[in-house]
Amino acid sequence: SAEDTAVGDLAAKLAAARAAAGPAREAAAEARSAMEIEAREREGRARRLENLTRDRDDWTRRAQGAAKRLDHLEEARAKAKGLLDKAHEAPATHQDRFEKLLDELAAAEARRAKSSDALAQAEGARAEADRAVRASDAAASQARELRASLSARLEAAAERLAEITTQIRETARVEPEDLARSLADAAIAIPGDAGGMEAHLYNLERQRDAIGPVNLRAEEEAVEHAARLETMQAERLDLTGAIGKLRQGIDELNGEGRERLVAAFEVINEHFKTLFESLFEGGVAELRLVESDDPLEAGLEIFACPPGKRMATMSLMSGGEQALTAAALIFAVFLANPAPICVLDEVDAPLDDANVDRFCNLLDEMRRRTQTRFIAITHNPVTMARMDRLFGVTMAERGVSQLVSVDLRQAEAMAAQ
Repeated sequence: SAEDTAVGDLAAKLAAARAAAGPAREAAAEARSAMEIEAREREGRARRLENLTRDRDDWTRRAQGAAKRLDHLEEARAKAKGLLDKAHEAPATHQDRFEKLLDELAAAEARRAKSSDALAQAEGARAEADRAVRASDAAASQARELRASLSARLEAAAERLAEITTQIRETARVEPEDLARSLADAAIAIPGDAGGMEAHLYNLERQRDAIGPVNLRAEEEAVEHAARLETMQAERLDLTGAIGKLRQGIDELNGEGRERLVAAFEVINEHFKTLFESLFEGGVAELRLVESDDPLEAGLEIFACPPGKRMATMSLMSGGEQALTAAALIFAVFLANPAPICVLDEVDAPLDDANVDRFCNLLDEMRRRTQTRFIAITHNPVTMARMDRLFGVTMAERGVSQLVSVDLRQAEAMAAQ
């Protein structure tokens, strides 16, 4: 029928349309796929462009930062060069100061030696003067005794002469001179009486010999000895005065030395107590002068009591405790009288990591409180990590050593940037 024919035509058209729509759908699908691919590629290009823009901005910032760091490094290099120049000049300055101190020490030692020599010479001169005075006293005493003996003998001879003269006058009724002339004439005229006169003369000579030798210069020698004694006594007074002045000067120097030593000892002792307590996080310690009441002759003993232990001398402490105690004492001395440079050679060797950290903390505190530069010779990595600059020796080739240095502060700053 006509309807069937129309339906058949429509079905044929529908089939033809469907057949024609298949490629179109495939083309549409391909177009959609191409559009999706293009969209994805466009998004990828946009993302790559964004990433490239971000990378460009990042590299621009990095370039600016690098320029700034370069400027900072240039400034740091200039400062380091200035510090290096100062460091090169510092040894000469310290050497001049050291040589000046050595000269002052040598001059003081020379003055002390000269004073000691002068004192020894004065003591010797005084001893010689004492011996001379004693010899002069003995000589003067002998001279006085001799003078007294001679005076006594002279008086006895005068008395004997007076008695003989009186006896001649009373017996012969003549003067002794007239009797002597008469006897001389009689002896010539009467040889027989010569024997009696010779016997009398012999007796007189024996009496004269009994008196002994007469020193006619005894009085003059006594005067000379007295003058010499007076001169020696004056010299003795001068020497005694000089010795007194020297001893007074020595006493004054010793007194000043005692005062300065006691003052320095008290300051160092207070610093030592504080540093010991800081190092050990507690405990007590002190310095004591022992074996003498005189500070100049006394010895020094360290008494320490770490936390949880009894007070004892340093010799009874462990190796690590001894090292920390010694470090506290050294730093106490530096606080009282700072020095330009302090070299610490393997001080941290007997310490464990905890005590090494305490030691480094104390070293940082000392660096802040003083102008001293500390040079630590160590193999401990904890100590190395706390330093500002490291210096090491490496052997790249056998027998060829090379010095290597690292500025840790600068390295940390660069790493932080």
